[in-house]
Amino acid sequence: MAKPPAPPSPTVDLPAHDARVRLTRKRRKVVFRKLRALDPKPLAEAAAEEHAAVFARVRCGDCARCCQTISPIFTDRDIPKVARAVGLRPAEFTERYLRLDEDHDYVLKGSPCPFLGDDKSCMIYDDRPKACREYPHTDSPRQRQLLDLTERNVEVCPAAYEVVERVARRLLGLGFEEGEGGAGRG
Repeated sequence: MAKPPAPPSPTVDLPAHDARVRLTRKRRKVVFRKLRALDPKPLAEAAAEEHAAVFARVRCGDCARCCQTISPIFTDRDIPKVARAVGLRPAEFTERYLRLDEDHDYVLKGSPCPFLGDDKSCMIYDDRPKACREYPHTDSPRQRQLLDLTERNVEVCPAAYEVVERVARRLLGLGFEEGEGGAGRG
């Protein structure tokens, strides 16, 4: 079953996000290096709070860029559930839609996701893989362990970018852009 429509969120300006990502690449590396040095508990708490604040006003379906550009990992639990949702046996589903990646995880054969509707709705929303349900993972209690993944996700997801920037300002006094909030070199 597709997710019911929600009230519209602020317009997602993907070209502006892409420009910010390009302009802040070096600065983000500094910020992420400093985030990795933090105690895991306050990092996870701040990330969960900032995630809640950002996602209280952002509706992922207005963007759906993750569904258009990257594949979730399909776990052994996800495959039968999603296969059932699309009326296939797990082996048929795997053969038709999935491949093993370099880490030996099942991922989609291509992009965009074949279950993404023209209106950016998810045709398997109630049965979507765990990785989709948890994306962009910015509210995970294991935030420090996920920082490599989060660093990649901010390039795809404008909301993840905002969450991490808010966390960095809050815990480090640093933003992604040079000269922000006590930003210095290093």
